Amino acid sequence: MKPELLDRINRLPRRPGVYLMKTESGEIVYVGKATDLRSRVRSYAGDSDPRPFVRLLDRVLHDIDYVVTANPKEALLLENTLIKKHRPRFNFSLRDDKNYLSIRIRTDHPWPRVDLVRAMRDDGARYFGPYHSAAMARQTVGLLNRHFHLRTCRDSVLRNRVRPCLQHQIGRCPAPCVLPVDREAYRDDVQRAILFLEGRTTELTGDLEDAMLRASDALAFEQAARYRDQLLAVRSALEHQHAVRARISDLDVVALHREGSSGMIVVAAFESGAMTQVETFPVRRQLLDSPELLTELVVQYYNRSSRPPPPEVLLSDEPDDADTLSELLSELRGGRTRVHAPQRGEKRKLVEFALENARLHFETDELDEDERLAEALSAIQRRFRLRQTPRVMECYDISNFQGRQIVASGVCFIDGRPERDRYRRYRIESVDDQDDFASMHEVISRRARRARRGEAPLPDLIVIDGGRGQLNAAVHALRDAGFPDQDIISLAKSRTQGTDETGQTTRSAERVFVPDWRDPVELRAASDERFLLERIRDEAHRFAITFHRQQRTKATVRSALDDIRGIGPTRRALLLEHVGSVKAIRQATLPELEQVPGLGRAAAHAVFAHFHPDEADPVTLEGSDDDTL
Repeated sequence: MKPELLDRINRLPRRPGVYLMKTESGEIVYVGKATDLRSRVRSYAGDSDPRPFVRLLDRVLHDIDYVVTANPKEALLLENTLIKKHRPRFNFSLRDDKNYLSIRIRTDHPWPRVDLVRAMRDDGARYFGPYHSAAMARQTVGLLNRHFHLRTCRDSVLRNRVRPCLQHQIGRCPAPCVLPVDREAYRDDVQRAILFLEGRTTELTGDLEDAMLRASDALAFEQAARYRDQLLAVRSALEHQHAVRARISDLDVVALHREGSSGMIVVAAFESGAMTQVETFPVRRQLLDSPELLTELVVQYYNRSSRPPPPEVLLSDEPDDADTLSELLSELRGGRTRVHAPQRGEKRKLVEFALENARLHFETDELDEDERLAEALSAIQRRFRLRQTPRVMECYDISNFQGRQIVASGVCFIDGRPERDRYRRYRIESVDDQDDFASMHEVISRRARRARRGEAPLPDLIVIDGGRGQLNAAVHALRDAGFPDQDIISLAKSRTQGTDETGQTTRSAERVFVPDWRDPVELRAASDERFLLERIRDEAHRFAITFHRQQRTKATVRSALDDIRGIGPTRRALLLEHVGSVKAIRQATLPELEQVPGLGRAAAHAVFAHFHPDEADPVTLEGSDDDTL
């Protein structure tokens, strides 16, 4: 196998998904599924695979593409769909015309029924699935019939019956074939069955609860019991379908994952709810904003594509002029095409699916990450007139809660990548209230003293999370410690400025403050230097928040248990080890506390009395306030 292909295989994610083997002309010659994409595709490089076509791969294989799925079952469904779409020459065993089962409900029929089909057609019916298991599909239909009482007979039987069938006798069908049935009530059951299949749990359970209460108030207890059974069935047996979504019609999803001026765009095509095609487009050194970049890509893609735009195009970012873009694509299609960026629901999940694939393709792309990071570091040096390229950067952040448990973090990046062995945490010792400036002065002073003692040299660049005040405090600390020439900047988060003429909230750009520079620097949103600075700032913030939460949790445990006479460090550890959290200790009964090994009866009574003063019996405790009672 070619060295460049082996290198690409070694970059594949260790995730479930589908891989597509392509020739130099782009023809897909094989589609396969994998629980671990890297491990599965790497197996083709050896000689252990006995299949005849594997020996031909060295001659025909030019590229390997992939699509990541949430789990192996989704990979199985997607593999089936792509094989039927592309008919790869080496997928001999799977080139048949079978399809997975789907559930169909003809909502335009006077008495809709639930049935199983293998092909989805454009006949106005509602389709759900496909289901990877025929048994699961049939089980779902049985559950619908059992709890929502929809007919199961064919239309020919419906028109010709003269008496109710067995399904009516066992209470699973109202027998609209021969009995007078309330059409509106039947339609309600159909709608609830559709909500069930769509996974709209909240809406369905709320509707059933209301119907149950109305029936109960009307003394229709048999009907109320039926709604209750439906409610229980919904809560216990509702199942989502992720890999193939029949409620999604023909549409394309265009998603952009971006890191500075580079990124990856994924275009995923869905037909009748099934994903049939994925294309990737790398982005190189683009300073356009993401919405503008997506708009240009969409226009270019459909202008040169042999495939017309679908009725709907989903974007990961809302375009600046969605109406104009929709109008342009509608002209290309010869019919209406809607372009928008969904924010919630099933369509947002499709966008997130495409974004995840774009991110992973970006990470496994052949773009030299070392070169990209080197360019970002050089840009930071030029932009802020640093003495040298900031190969080693450290960033510091302060975290507190209403002036308590004040902590700080220091993270280190070398050549643009995290160096976690050099991360540091600080407990602020000289500040008792919420004073970020004084806290930052202490942290930088302690860091400078370590450098003065020769324990750790200062980095090429120090980045402070904050504005002008935090920066000035850090600069004074460095000068006081004898490092007046240390390169240092601060990165301040964007701020809400107000609303524009359309009512949308506007925010300022993120600003970089530099010592002795009067005005802050605003970096372009798509620049590599801004992406790298935000990345190290966000990592410092994450590290500080994590440490602060740990300290706050410890303080909460201490404050909750230290006030109990006779409970010291040893017994506190016993309680937490055997009972669990403070909440569990508070809710524990006296017998449960007495069963804690090594705690003792008197100590158990003391703990129970502390949290339940009105329920505990008086106990005489002897000894001091330590672990001796």
